[in-house]
Amino acid sequence: MSASEQLSTRHLLGIKDLNSNDIQLILDTAANFKEVLNRPIKKVPSLRDITIANVFFENSTRTRLSFELAEKRLSADIVNFAASSSSVSKGETLIDTVNNILAMKVDMIVMRHPYAGAGVFLSRHVDAQIVNAGDGAHEHPTQALLDSFSIRERLGDVAGKKVAIIGDILHSRVALSNILCLQKQGAEVMVCGPTTLIPKYIASLGVKIEHDLMKALNWCDVANMLRIQLERQDIAYFPSLREYSMLYGLNKQILDSLDKEIVIMHPGPINRGVEITSDVADSDHSIILDQVENGVAVRMAVLYLLAGQRG
Repeated sequence: MSASEQLSTRHLLGIKDLNSNDIQLILDTAANFKEVLNRPIKKVPSLRDITIANVFFENSTRTRLSFELAEKRLSADIVNFAASSSSVSKGETLIDTVNNILAMKVDMIVMRHPYAGAGVFLSRHVDAQIVNAGDGAHEHPTQALLDSFSIRERLGDVAGKKVAIIGDILHSRVALSNILCLQKQGAEVMVCGPTTLIPKYIASLGVKIEHDLMKALNWCDVANMLRIQLERQDIAYFPSLREYSMLYGLNKQILDSLDKEIVIMHPGPINRGVEITSDVADSDHSIILDQVENGVAVRMAVLYLLAGQRG
């Protein structure tokens, strides 16, 4: 791998650590891996000598399965670790847990953790490479990368596109990673939702802020619909889900009333009937299942490129 084909970072802790060349390299590499995934034999020996530990301190289905499949397609050896059934529940610290895994000669750690910055903390204390699979309400870099890949696949390019991120911006790690990733590729970004679910700092990121769903939809080329993250909400941010759905839910009637076609995305899991109705989620406008498929190729690209940084 030549210098021009290398990432500028040894870990993937957040989109903020990547430059635009890193992002393009990951997306271009993912396009190659997507071709591999469409072959009869979907496996390549690229990471045959690498052992990867999937360390999830928070529940996850899609992200964990996507990483696991990506690792298997690259022929890596895999160790799966779920905190709920481990010594963490007995009071073991994060560093102790990971050091015990490293003692088993693990090269790379894919980690999801409920606390923001857990991956950064870990990268300073252990020798393995860290891939952030989501840390609290902070970042979810591979989700943002697969979202950009999916936009590029549908619309040809990310640069110059207008993307509206709609919903629970306050509690979303997907929103922050997407904003940074899209801006670094030359897209315009708008956030839309109730005032209570849009954090104060967001204006400093150079995004447009809108509280009217119709205005946001008429502005954008792509609408990324986020779910309401009730599990992270300690107080009531709006009167009821029914009222939220009436003001910010996307249905077929609204979509048909627009004077242009827009692309609909969702990072999942979908709360059908709240932020998006089934007839929209399953429509031709939607690239939600493409996002799921592309997640494997993008995570293969990230793991492959990081492995090239080992030395």
